[in-house]
Amino acid sequence: MLNSVLFLAAEGETHNPIIPDISELILGFVAFLILLFVLKKFVVPRFEKAYEERAQKIEGGIERAEKAQAEAEAALTEYKAQLADARSEAAKIRDDARLEAEQIKAELRANAEAEAQRIVTQGQAQLQAQKAQIVTELRAELGRNAVELAGRIVGESLEDEARRRGTVDRFLAELETSGATNGAGK
Repeated sequence: MLNSVLFLAAEGETHNPIIPDISELILGFVAFLILLFVLKKFVVPRFEKAYEERAQKIEGGIERAEKAQAEAEAALTEYKAQLADARSEAAKIRDDARLEAEQIKAELRANAEAEAQRIVTQGQAQLQAQKAQIVTELRAELGRNAVELAGRIVGESLEDEARRRGTVDRFLAELETSGATNGAGK
């Protein structure tokens, strides 16, 4: 019977299920305003703060990245400049080494030429000494032969040393003068 009363009461009122009741609308509106206030007062600031922190981290990261990139570019430029300096210094050292090698080569050549000249001079001096020695030996031999022959021709003994030496010297002087006139006449 309770069902029938409710049913009859419900029949007397025509209630549209699509359109809400005014009290429900007011209650929903108040709850929405409270929710909006709570969101605006507590949640939105936290979101804003988190968003701001995130934006600052991103901007700071971008700035740090740009700064690091600028430092890397500066370091690269400095490295390239140092590399160019090192290359030019290496080229200078190479050129200096070539010049020094040429100087050493010239010094060695000059030393070798001086040594060769010294050896030639020493050889000529030895040759002159040997020539003088041979001439002296030949003069002595020629003198002995001349004295012996002259002694046979003249028939007297030329054993006296002073005489023999004077005769030999005279004979050689005559040979030299006759050789000089024959050499000049030729």
